[in-house]
Amino acid sequence: MLGMGIGRTVISGCALATVDPAGTEHASGYLAFEDGRITAIGGGIPPAAVTDGAARVIDGAGLLATPGLVNGHHHLYQWATRGFVADGTLFQWLTGLYPVWAQLDADITHHAAKAGLAQLALSGCSLSTDHHYVYPGGGNELLEATITAADQIGLRFHPCRGSMNLGASRGGLPPDAVVEDADEILIASAEAIERWHDPSPDSALQIALAPCSPFSVTRELMVDSAALARATGVRLHTHLCETVDEEHFCLERFGARPVDYLEAMGWMGDDVWFAHCVHLSDGEVARFGEHGVGVAHCPTSNARLGAGIAPVRKLRGAGVAVGLGVDGAASNEAGTLQLEVHAALMAARFAEGPEAMTVREALAHGTIHGARCLGREADLGSLEVGKLADIALWRVDDLGAAGIADPVAALVLGPPRGVEHLVVGGRFVVQGGELRTADQPTVVRELVRVSARQLAAHSRVHAGVGGGR
Repeated sequence: MLGMGIGRTVISGCALATVDPAGTEHASGYLAFEDGRITAIGGGIPPAAVTDGAARVIDGAGLLATPGLVNGHHHLYQWATRGFVADGTLFQWLTGLYPVWAQLDADITHHAAKAGLAQLALSGCSLSTDHHYVYPGGGNELLEATITAADQIGLRFHPCRGSMNLGASRGGLPPDAVVEDADEILIASAEAIERWHDPSPDSALQIALAPCSPFSVTRELMVDSAALARATGVRLHTHLCETVDEEHFCLERFGARPVDYLEAMGWMGDDVWFAHCVHLSDGEVARFGEHGVGVAHCPTSNARLGAGIAPVRKLRGAGVAVGLGVDGAASNEAGTLQLEVHAALMAARFAEGPEAMTVREALAHGTIHGARCLGREADLGSLEVGKLADIALWRVDDLGAAGIADPVAALVLGPPRGVEHLVVGGRFVVQGGELRTADQPTVVRELVRVSARQLAAHSRVHAGVGGGR
């Protein structure tokens, strides 16, 4: 309940793109929130009933209000290994980084996550997931390190208790040093749900289960994780169809394409969202729509690793909720969600021409569709009375946006920009373009320190020293 106890705040004179079902927009309007929820929204000057007794009234001139952006896929620990393996395929990138990630501990994970979440906040993200699947020591210490970081930055958080148990000695891609025992994974997963999952409508913390990928997890763990998730009412997530290499792996090892393999294990349903989904057949796209699964589209990461472009237009046509994800910062060094809205539009038009995606569809992918992937569309993803007050306010009267008559086009097509104000549950996390919940220079210093530790691990690995637990 992030905003409880905060008096009514009114933002007046801003442009509004609500992303509600009707696509309501106002060239100049107002919105008010109190106790963590939106209480009024409209065009023109706010009526006296809205402003009377307000704790504060903020001049929104020159600002565009949108829902807070939703990040549907991330690996926050990777902020400590940005820039490694700068030129390579996904499998080359992974095999180069797995031995470095074998040296992860709570110190590295916490400060990497804190830096990544700070960057997300500054780019307008109010709700982020995280897919942490590397646990060199087992247990949930590293998961807790990310949860603590999110609480300190003040974002709504949906971390996934990820896992890998198919090491190289058993035919998987990751080295044995970074995989866990399946029984230990299930115990830790159940403990994470019991300890941290809050299913309430205004929840700031929910858990999902996320075995990493078909090439790093056994069939048995995929089945058992799905059963545990459904028994406890949490969502399921994994990587799927990111590269042609993955497709070849599944055909050779399992005799099935990745989608067929997961469907046979019960991984199709409206409680599931997949990351990437670049290499899908038309029939697979249709099955996604029939089953109600969601997709976290990661255009920058897919471009960085040369994986390809997801068929977003086809997925959208099949009724699939397609949100956006920045993905791990070691394959998307920018880590900013506003850029993903822009990149999604550009990727779609590169692939299918100018009608493949509109600027408003791009914004919807970054907001309401992301909320749907995470099962939060009833309370998040659009600006509507009664919904949670997760609001991004963007300056659209500066050098980069001034003169663009359409503020949504300015946000999506204009130069990269940070958010002017970010409200999460009625609380200002970013104000005046500055992070208010943490000291940014300290966050940077700690990130530099833990990144140096990972760089030293990288040097040892490539010198042939270490790399194990």
